[in-house]
Amino acid sequence: MAVTEPELDRLTNETVELLQTMIRNECVNDGSDESGFEDRSARLLGSELEGLGLDLERYETGPERSSLVTRIEGTDPDAPSLCLMGHTDVVPVSPDGWDQDPFGGELIDGEVWGRGAVDMLNLTSSMAVAFRHLARTGQRPKGDLIYFAVADEEAGGTNGAKVLLENHWDHLQCDYVLTEFGGIPINDSLLLTTAEKGVAWRRLHVGGTPGHGSMPYQTDNALVTAAEVVRRLSEYNPGARLDKMWEQRVRAMGLGDEFTAQMLDPATLYSALDLLPPELARNSHACCHTTFSPNVIHGGVKTNVIPDEVSIDLDIRTLPGETSADVDEHLRTALGDLHHKVRMEVIIDEPASESATDNPMWDALQGAMLAQYPQKELVPTIVTGATDARYFRDKGAIAYGAGLLSPSVSAPDFLTRFHGHNERIDIESLRMTTRLWFDVMDRFWA
Repeated sequence: MAVTEPELDRLTNETVELLQTMIRNECVNDGSDESGFEDRSARLLGSELEGLGLDLERYETGPERSSLVTRIEGTDPDAPSLCLMGHTDVVPVSPDGWDQDPFGGELIDGEVWGRGAVDMLNLTSSMAVAFRHLARTGQRPKGDLIYFAVADEEAGGTNGAKVLLENHWDHLQCDYVLTEFGGIPINDSLLLTTAEKGVAWRRLHVGGTPGHGSMPYQTDNALVTAAEVVRRLSEYNPGARLDKMWEQRVRAMGLGDEFTAQMLDPATLYSALDLLPPELARNSHACCHTTFSPNVIHGGVKTNVIPDEVSIDLDIRTLPGETSADVDEHLRTALGDLHHKVRMEVIIDEPASESATDNPMWDALQGAMLAQYPQKELVPTIVTGATDARYFRDKGAIAYGAGLLSPSVSAPDFLTRFHGHNERIDIESLRMTTRLWFDVMDRFWA
């Protein structure tokens, strides 16, 4: 399954062109059932794979919302199977913050610009190109190879991976999954995602007593109480967990002995975090803490009416091992004497998940990634957001976030582009990642 340099040049160009088209499809998922329009890219990818003797299954999970599944059957029914999974939806944008059209998919100075360029249409497109090359050239791997272009990842997968794995596991069943994101170079290391935090979103309903807005003295204003709730949540510190994965990550950062020791010591951790670049500090903090972020607030009916209820949507991300009961206890501690004025509603409650590294896929990734970065060490890490990998882990599959970034993309740059302004990916990263899929399959099924 190895490719020659001329073939890789051609396949990289195909990846660039497919990525540009997927960006232009504007499959924006704002969290509502009516958004996403992933059918545009599911049909696009289906057309790219037509005429190759493949069974293409397109599953609709809502209006203009569908996912694509196809498979190349392996030559050995006892060999392990691999799924290449990429989502097709992207998060909304604020166009005024962009230097280029966020849905233009323009190639500028060796970079493809647009929403989804790093999250994760770069991987979805390169996976499709690698998969198509194998089908087009008649190559059959030893085990089954599945390509899964899935909808609704950016809203938790309810209308995507979650329901499809529940209802169509026979078409998606696999032993290993590669998805977003990994291959981030940082000093002498490459970070590869082996775990992800849990999602424990809560809606906090803050109560009060209605009254006339012209007489606010000593009133029970739910909005005023909500403001204090938000303040307490923003200042709450659940404590750091400095485990083995944290230690590996910190040592991979190449901070020097003294700085590393500070990052590994609970007494000096926070002063050390303050010395890191802001993007890296935020990510590092989230990797060793359960986090609480109040992000949406609703309340009030009219300017002259004191509100009797305000709701706060709280994004909570938990570390491995933490339960729903732990989350409730955190909230009781954070709110203190205001706890009795708040009613909690569960929006999503899914625990953190993790895959072991003592298996053939880890070995294959290590060999393939270090072939392009020979002086680096592969380091397992946790991703602070949620991906569809967790649904496969629930089914017993090993799931990793893979890919490769070129040396021109620093970790802070990459993290800033995730859901941020001016999202873009360089062609060299696309080339390295396209090559990676072939190298991994060669080693995995050797």
